[in-house]
Amino acid sequence: MGSAVALAVSLAMTGIVFLFLTEYADRVEAERVPLLIGLAWTWSLAAIAAASFYGELRQRPWRRKAQSALVAALIAIAATYWPKG
Repeated sequence: MGSAVALAVSLAMTGIVFLFLTEYADRVEAERVPLLIGLAWTWSLAAIAAASFYGELRQRPWRRKAQSALVAALIAIAATYWPKG
């Protein structure tokens, strides 16, 4: 959970920096969509990880489903971003 949140916050800060670099807007324009996609992936992963963590701590009956969702999200992210070739 901590790593997922760290990634999400780091990408969010990168997005904030992009907002303040108006003089370089043309240079960073190509990175805007990939950054937004990465933000969506990492914030989703962080939310799923937090739910899984909470469910495990409180021994909730749905914790196995949350853990399965976390594993599925990690596999999806790995399949999306793993270098091809």
